This record gives sequence, C-alpha cells and structure tokens, in this order.
Amino acid sequence: MNTVALAAGTKLPDATAREGTCYHCGEALGQSPVSQRVEQAMRGFCCTGCAAAAQWIHTANLDDYYALRSQPAGRAAAEQSDLAAWDRQDVMAPYQRAVPGGCEVVLLTDGMRCAACAWLIDRALAREPGVREVVANAVTGRIRLVWNPATSRLSAILRRLISLGYRPYLAGGREEEAARRAETRRWVLRVGLAGIATLQAMMFAEALYLDPLHQMPESTRDFFRWLTFLLATPVVFYAGFPFLAGAWRELSERRAGLDVLVSAATLLAWGASTLETLRGGAHVWFDAAVMFVFLLLAARMIELRARRVAMARVDALARAVPVLADLERADGALEAVAVSQLVEGDVVRVAAGAGVPADARLLESSASFDESLLTGESRPVAHAPGDAVLAGSVPVDRAVRVSVTASGAATQLSALLRLVQRAQEHRPRMARAADRIASWFVLGLTAVTIATYIAWRSHDASRAFEVALALLVISCPCALALAVPAALAAAHSRLSRLGILVCRPDALETLARIDTCVFDKTGTLSDGAWHVRDVQTFGQVTTAEALCIAAALERGSQHPLATAFRTHDDGREATLASQQAGFGIAARVGGRELRLGIAAFAAGRADDGALWLGDGSSALARFEMEETPRADAGPALAGLRAQGLTLHLLSGDSTDAVAHCVESLHAPFASHAARQLPQDKLARVRELQSQGHRVAMVGDGINDAPVLAGADVSIAVAGGTALAQRSADVVLLRPDLGSIAAAIDTARRTRRIIRQNLAWAVGYNLVALPLAAAGLVVPWMAALAMVLSSLTVTLNALRLARVTTA
Repeated sequence: MNTVALAAGTKLPDATAREGTCYHCGEALGQSPVSQRVEQAMRGFCCTGCAAAAQWIHTANLDDYYALRSQPAGRAAAEQSDLAAWDRQDVMAPYQRAVPGGCEVVLLTDGMRCAACAWLIDRALAREPGVREVVANAVTGRIRLVWNPATSRLSAILRRLISLGYRPYLAGGREEEAARRAETRRWVLRVGLAGIATLQAMMFAEALYLDPLHQMPESTRDFFRWLTFLLATPVVFYAGFPFLAGAWRELSERRAGLDVLVSAATLLAWGASTLETLRGGAHVWFDAAVMFVFLLLAARMIELRARRVAMARVDALARAVPVLADLERADGALEAVAVSQLVEGDVVRVAAGAGVPADARLLESSASFDESLLTGESRPVAHAPGDAVLAGSVPVDRAVRVSVTASGAATQLSALLRLVQRAQEHRPRMARAADRIASWFVLGLTAVTIATYIAWRSHDASRAFEVALALLVISCPCALALAVPAALAAAHSRLSRLGILVCRPDALETLARIDTCVFDKTGTLSDGAWHVRDVQTFGQVTTAEALCIAAALERGSQHPLATAFRTHDDGREATLASQQAGFGIAARVGGRELRLGIAAFAAGRADDGALWLGDGSSALARFEMEETPRADAGPALAGLRAQGLTLHLLSGDSTDAVAHCVESLHAPFASHAARQLPQDKLARVRELQSQGHRVAMVGDGINDAPVLAGADVSIAVAGGTALAQRSADVVLLRPDLGSIAAAIDTARRTRRIIRQNLAWAVGYNLVALPLAAAGLVVPWMAALAMVLSSLTVTLNALRLARVTTA
C-alpha cells in the first residue's frame, strides 16, 4: 500500500465514508489502495488520481467540499488525458460562442451529483488562469464556462476538471444553448415581474378593501388605483404575453382552449378596472388580474420544468457519445478525429472513463463497461473479445481497442434516441381527449358566465361583473387539462429510471388494460447463449469443417443461434446470404449453395428439432443445440401471474426444446406451442384478440417483428434486433424480465392516478361553479382556488415518481 501524508482539514459525513471504499469517489479500494492522512486519520483511496484530487482540494482550501457533499465524487483520472482536440477551432466552432472578453462554452458532466459538486467546480475552475466566469448547475449537470483563449487554453482548464473526477462532454450546439438560456431568462423575468407586481397590487387592494363604507378621500382612492394600473399593465401585456399569444393561435385554429379563457378573464379584469378607474366607479379588479397571471405563470414554469426533466433521458442519450474519437492509424499512432468521420472497420482506442464513440466489437482482452445511460443497469457489464459494445457505453477498468461496426445515425443509441423523441413528439389519446373536453368546457363556461352576468344585472347590478369574473376564473379547467399530462410525465420519468422506454404515445394506456402476455422463447425466456452439444456428419465432411461452414453461414446474423458457431469462424467467404424467417439461412460457400436451418429446409428431411446443414436436398451435418433458461425468467413469470395475467409461449424451436423450457421454468403457461412461424404466432395473437383478450407480446428477434406489430402492445427485450425494437411499443433497455411487471404496475397506477385527477377536476368544478355563481367568491380568491386545484392534480401525479414497483 502506498502512503502519502496530508495535513488535517477535511471532514466527510459517515454516509459517504464507508469502510473499504475510496474516501474521494466511494468506489472499492481494490488490490493496491493509496493511503493518506486526513483529519488525523489514515484514509484509503482507490487510485493515485483520487489521492491527488484530495491533495489539491486541501491545498486550495476547499476542504468544505467533503463536509458539504451528500454523494461521493466521480473517480479522478490518474493518467493525463489528451485534450488537444478541445483547442481545435474546427471541432469547437459549433459549440462555443464569442462573448466580450473571451469565449463561452456549455459543458455537461455526469459526475456532478450534488450541490457540493457544483460548489467545488465553481471555485476550482475560477482559480484557473484565464477563466472569467463559471456557473455549475447540479440539477441539470451543466457547466457554463467563460474564458479568455489568449490567456489560457480550454484544454488546460478542463484538465483541472478531470483531475477532480468530472469528465466533460459537449452540450448541444451554441444556437440550441442560446435559445434554451433565452427562454429561461424570459420565463424568470415574467414570473419575477408578475410576482413583485402581485405583492404590491395586493397591498394597494387591501387598503381599498378596508374601506367598505367609501370614507377614503377620492384623491387617495384614485391614487391607489392608478398605482395598481401601472403595476397591472406590464403584467397583463408582457408577463401574460404567452397566454395572449396562445389565445391568438387557438382562435386562429377556430378552437377555444385554456389560453382563450385565461386571456379573456385577464383582459376583462384589466379592461373593466381601467374603465372604472377612469370614470371613478365603485370597484376595480386589478389585483385579480395580476394574481391570475402570476399564479398561472408559476404553474406554467413548473410544467416547463417538468417537461425538461422528462427530456433529461433524451439529453443523457445525446451526450453519451463523445464528439471526438482516438482513431488508431496503420502505424499504431493515435489521431483525434470527429466521431462523424468514423466508418465501419476503423479501430478506435477508448480510454477508461470515456464513452465508446460508435457501435463496435471489442478487440483483445475482456473489459467491463458502464452501460447505465443506455440500459439503466448500475453495475458494470463484462464483455469478452468479439462481443458487441454499444455507442455511449463506458469502459470502467482499463482502456480498450474496438473495431467500429456502425457509426452516426446507424448506431443502436441513435435508434433509441429516435424512439424516445418520437414518443415525446406525439400526445397520447387520453391527453387529446382531455384537451377536447376542456375545449367544450370553455365554451360551456362562457355561456354560463354570460347567463350569470345577466342574472346578477337584474339582482344586484353593482356586483354583476365581479361575480361573472370570479366564475370565469375559478372554473378555468386547468386541472382538467393537467390531469392526464402530469400523470403521464411522472410515469415516463419513473419508467425511464427503470430502464424502460415507451415508444408509442398510447402504449402506457394499453399496457394498463392487458390481461394476456405471449412470450417468445429464444433470447427472451432463455439466455440466448446457445451451445453445440453434439455434431453428426454425413459423407466426407469432417466435424471441424461442418462447424466452420456453419460459422460462415451465420456470420453477420443476429439470430441467437449464430453465437454458438462464432468461435469456429475460419474466415471462409459466404456470399449472397439470405435469411428465411422460421426456416434458416442460405448462402454460397466454397462455390456451393448451402443452407443451415430446420431439417426440411436444409436437408429435405422430416423435422426432428435439430439444426441441419445441407444443400436443401441432402445433409452434410446435424447439430444438437442446447440453451439455458434465463435466471430471472421464473420470478418474472410468477410476478406477471400475480398481476392476474394469462401467459402463453410461442416458439419457433422444436417440441422437445419448448417442453424443456416450460419444465425448467415451472411456468404456469395456459398454452405453449413449438415450430411456430411468424405468421403462426401472429395468427395465435389474432385468435386471442378475437376472444376479447388484450394481448402483450414479448420478443427479441427478427422473427418476432410481425407479431410485435400485431399485438395490442409489444415489448422488445434488451439486446433484441433493431427491427424488433422498431416494431415494439415498449423497449426494455436492461436485461431484466422483471421490468415487464414493473412497467405493467406503473401503467396501472398511472391509469388510477389519471382517474383520480379527472374525478378531482370534475368535482372541483361542480363545487366551485355554484359557489362563484352565488357570489360567495371574490375574483382574487377564485384565482387562488383555481391554481391550488391545478397544484393538487400535479402533486397527486408526482406520487408516481415515488412508487416502488415490485
């Protein structure tokens, strides 16, 4: 064990200083830990990088970081990273912008886990030469950095960041960042203006309300009213501009929405109050107008924040791939190139802790990869040489060499990103229905308000407008409009943390109503790791040659059986390959048309459950294959049965293989069938649907794509083919079948929350409307009640995020 002395001065809560873990990053100490004396006690560090980080933090008098933090830091890099590409203008031009006195760039980092991390980054980078401003946000994981390139290179500044355990990534282009910041500033300014004006307007209104006998001198009364007018006008027309613009759009589309109602109520209150002020009338309602705008703006800002949180998954996926890659040239030297320049076959070196820039195959020795951004799996996943590694995964224990198989838009990460964006761009059917109901409600409320105003004109003309305004405000159907979106946003956030992507807008609603679940076997209930148990050859073909031919035929195939032959691949060429779903694969090998698949397809024989190699009429070899059921399959099936689902198994494998799977899993399948072609599986699903069942199909392979598309809701398991995932409504990102039960449980809870929200929204309006119509509510009270109703719906929906699913 290496020992380095360090003076006292750091304090660390027990929650992050566990025995056997690194004092700085919290990881296991490993075989050769480094020891330092901290706070009169020896502290262990996992590597010299973390020890050096702690040394620098102490030297810089930033020891409070350890006392303030609630989460351990990221592991500090022990080796110096090559950051020269961060100084290249051709690379950085889309991501930085010129500002007075220097340049500005927005960075992302996955290591900023608490407010103390942001505190440390702010103070650490501010000490670097040339840094003019640095703002770290622990909530968004973003760092805004302004520096003077004439004084210091960006790479030198980032080297300090990396040395503390925070690896930088580039956030989107500067135009996107500028638009994001501008939008945030506008909303903060609008809410701030409305909030301050509301407080002042309420103070002046209170003075007017406390004069019920009208004993206040008219000059004083008018003075208060004109002051309130000056406060209310910018609130209504500047702070409330989003509502006015939304109302104009709705009217242009010939529909009545919430913005029409909000704008009408606000403009009526402001206009009538202005008229009363000019003519010296008895009442003004400026306070109601500004409070209405302020409370609704605050609610909209919370909604905006919720949308950004929901988009965090897209942001995380987008930043998983680095902008630059270390390309290995023919002479072994490394060259930093843009990821967009990588092509299939390129060999790339990926440093420990850096993201894999493209889909690739691992070269040389085994390594462990962090795939948490892609799958939600918190533990590193071990990969052997030849295994596929995905763009965005991170090697955790050592640098690796990989051979690119797909880059750019062709990577699985890009496909998943498109799925998430597609789901978030479309509104579910229930949300659209709620919008339609709210639109009709607005029209009905307008009619009721007019009738109430006419009735009060004949009863008490002095209160007619006030009562009508209160009715219009208190019955605003904001809670109704939020009932579905708020619940869906919370549900999607929960599912995203569980490693579950919902790719179709209505999938969550359908998932809550399913009563039947149909499973494929290979790669779904089995681990997909097939093995050749026995080989029987015919004619002059040897066992080794038969295995090599089979490997050539299966090269490039994504079928689970292909993995059983990869170790026998001797590089012989297979051309004109074609795969026939449910039968096998055919190609030209050594000048001969050969087939690998079921007996009838490959060898012209009766099916016996084995895999045959032949030319279509005669056999060259027969392979006995075997696989192992997944360890989590049994508990997952039991969990689904506990939820009341009926289970079916449809497989393209032999009768013996299917029977063995059912017996091994002890699964209570209502039915199971073997030798099912894709059209057979689809026909069975159609039959179940014709019996009134809501069917979910779970599969992973290219054979499953048709039936996935035909089921009421389809679920593609982790590691499945791209075609299966494109056909699926739900994609499991982590290899855990228990996620299916978690998804169904979340869907059912979401349905229950939506019903509760809708019931609350309807019940609130049934109570509030007659109270307001009876004149028992003044306008400012109506605005407060309306917003509290909306917050009730939102808070009820947020309970979904705290649900612990089985």
